[in-house]
Amino acid sequence: MKFRNDKAGIIHATIGKASFDAAQLADNLNALIADLLKAKPSTAKGQYLQKIALSSTMGVGVTVDTSSLSTAAAK
Repeated sequence: MKFRNDKAGIIHATIGKASFDAAQLADNLNALIADLLKAKPSTAKGQYLQKIALSSTMGVGVTVDTSSLSTAAAK
């Protein structure tokens, strides 16, 4: 999955389109989280993913509980 980050450490990625159903979006989000955790440097300490927010292109962000995603991505 392709993603990019900015100077502030914010990750930008597309996980789907409006035509995708909820299961497809959830699968893509879990794949993104798994890829991010694989890319974690071994020297990184502390909580690697501090906060997750999802939004449409010009929409308001919705915060996601990171504890539920990290366990689902580990599967």
